Amino acid sequence: MSQSEHILLVEDDRGLRELLQEELEAEGYRVSACSDAESAQSVLRDDTPALLISDLRLPGADGLSLLPELRQLRSPPAVLIITAFGSVQQAVKALQRGADDFLTKPLEMDHFLLTVSRLLENRQLRNEVQHYRSLLAVEQFNGIIGQSPAMQQLFHQIRQIATADGPVLVQGESGTGKELVARALHDRSNRSAGPYMVVNCGGIPGELMESEFFGHAAGAFTGARGQRAGLFQQADGGSLMLDELGEMPLALQAKLLRVLQDGKLRPVGSDHEIQVDVRIIAATNRNLTEAVSTGSFREDLFYRLETFALQVPPLRARGDDIQRLAEFFLTRFNSRQQQQIKGFSDQALAVLQRYPFPGNVRELQNAVERAATFCDSPLIEVRHLPQRICEQPDELPTATDFSSPTPLLPCSDDPEGMPSLESVQRNYIHQVLHATGGNKRRAAEILGITRRTLYRWLE
Repeated sequence: MSQSEHILLVEDDRGLRELLQEELEAEGYRVSACSDAESAQSVLRDDTPALLISDLRLPGADGLSLLPELRQLRSPPAVLIITAFGSVQQAVKALQRGADDFLTKPLEMDHFLLTVSRLLENRQLRNEVQHYRSLLAVEQFNGIIGQSPAMQQLFHQIRQIATADGPVLVQGESGTGKELVARALHDRSNRSAGPYMVVNCGGIPGELMESEFFGHAAGAFTGARGQRAGLFQQADGGSLMLDELGEMPLALQAKLLRVLQDGKLRPVGSDHEIQVDVRIIAATNRNLTEAVSTGSFREDLFYRLETFALQVPPLRARGDDIQRLAEFFLTRFNSRQQQQIKGFSDQALAVLQRYPFPGNVRELQNAVERAATFCDSPLIEVRHLPQRICEQPDELPTATDFSSPTPLLPCSDDPEGMPSLESVQRNYIHQVLHATGGNKRRAAEILGITRRTLYRWLE
């Protein structure tokens, strides 16, 4: 374990505070020393220490008053309570309130330092266990990671339509995971034992596209020496995923509509129709409504596909999923490259949470791989992240469920027109939630309050 861990020391006895700080720093720890609970709370707002060492009796509030605040932190510190007024009752009370250990004055320095080392090691082990448990917990839906409300809604929709038999249209920005959604639809359908075929409509030359989809008879064109089954025949009894559907030519769209309507197709050069039983799962990052209006996509095909339409949310609208995905990708990278990077610093996670990720999950995966490759410390720091992510502006546009808020303080020289303090507070909270994409953890950090307080204000 690295001994550069941050320790917050709260002790009103100046002589003892300086002695403990000196001893801890001599062991390699980074120490913030305070004399009262109010100063300690100020430190906790700026940084999360690995260990809190606090006297039980402090000016104003006692050391135990800090414990409720710690429970709101993403990775709470270990807690060591020290006091000259030791008793069994006080020890039990401290442990019940969340302390990890209890020492009485006068302190025996070697025992004190051993206790500090043990508590830090226990905290590190606890965090690692929680980290790996969380990684196991998030990958619950056919390999798709997501616990945000937006993704839970998507999972619910997939469950509902997976067993239906009609075509599905999966829409979303590039890199959001549309192929994973298509695979989940197949795996949860009654066709899961059948074939699952994937074709990129933008990757097939136009002159070959009809033959690829519908097959061809022998001699249908130069080079067609034998009969060939198309993708629809190969996927018979299963699902065919048409990626980048918006790139399909109009002529082929008409033939696709015929297959969707009656399940019949005619191979190129053949006089006979073939009956197939295929479920179409189409995916695109294009706005098909606009494509219909410009005439580049058939309106009747769009309405046929829209029967079951799914919208995959962009990463910037998924809140804490950014952290879950980043940690998942880091764990996978560690396994593949035999690395032992333990995670991300709080500052690095904050930068990732603020970035809008126009490339979505794919961009995040690439960013984590790059950061891990150049990482030269136990944690990925901000300096390891790609420059474009680090140099983002303070205010970033985000796609959220919050409508754009009104200005915080409307310009007015009329005292009667000035808003109340309550309305200003409410609107400011709304602005912060808008800027963070609905991420309540990040919003609470910006507001300088706990998430519990934010939920109470929202109520």
